Amino acid sequence: MGLGRIKSETSGQRTGLLRGFSLEMTGKDVQALEEAADLLPPGTRVNVTYLGNEDFTTRVNAARVVRERGLTPVPHLSARRLRSKQELEEFLAALGEAGATEEVCVVGGDLGEPAGPYEDSLAVIRSGLLPEYGVRQVSVAGYPEGHPHIAPHLLWRLLEEKHRALRQQEIGMTVITQFGFDSGLVVDWVGEARDHGIGSPVRVGVPGPAGVKRLLRYARRFGVKSSAGIAQKYGFSLTNLLGTAGPDRFILSLGERLDPVGHGEVLLHFYTFGGLRATAQWVRDNESAVAS
Repeated sequence: MGLGRIKSETSGQRTGLLRGFSLEMTGKDVQALEEAADLLPPGTRVNVTYLGNEDFTTRVNAARVVRERGLTPVPHLSARRLRSKQELEEFLAALGEAGATEEVCVVGGDLGEPAGPYEDSLAVIRSGLLPEYGVRQVSVAGYPEGHPHIAPHLLWRLLEEKHRALRQQEIGMTVITQFGFDSGLVVDWVGEARDHGIGSPVRVGVPGPAGVKRLLRYARRFGVKSSAGIAQKYGFSLTNLLGTAGPDRFILSLGERLDPVGHGEVLLHFYTFGGLRATAQWVRDNESAVAS
């Protein structure tokens, strides 16, 4: 899809979505961040994931580098990977020393059984430890296309309980959705969140530009539905798996469907499957196109 069409059709909505975007890195992506930093607006939120194959020091160092580059670190806390209350406190303390505890993202984690006392992200929130270590804003996960192991009614109940628990601790909440390819499902989900009393900002998960094969691989991993459906809605061809796909069509459709009054604050969160710099460059190029 050409940028001229994007500009002429929905420049206002799309510019608003691209403004204030966030993106994601792993602890081992420090060099990639260095290479992308000049393309990122000051203060851009950069989530630092909590992967099982990375250690404590790697995660904290990545958050420190994000801060040193004039960006806003949002380190992840993976509830099921935390082995003890002491480990959680040590991690929060180290993040505090790195200037990286004002905002965190609390996720359940993908272990079948908890490694310690925290069964899910709500348990970490209810521990009461977050405000003690300077946390003022918490991101939690949202699932517009559902969760493979959690029923929809339970997902909504848990989101409401997280919202309530954070408000009681005077901590702000942001919802970051898992990435998807169907803008209609996303917009319907945001509307339903508002109906459930969740007025928090929503950051819609979007895959940055990446190879088609890689996108399909991550889609299967995270439970996104059929490859044929993805291709139809996202605008790439299954006969050209060597190609690259960007989020142009998805974001255009999202901008057309969103109503600022009814849907509230909606921003974008990029999953950088194709690389940090490629994603940052894509945003820079598209921002320039719609602003000109």
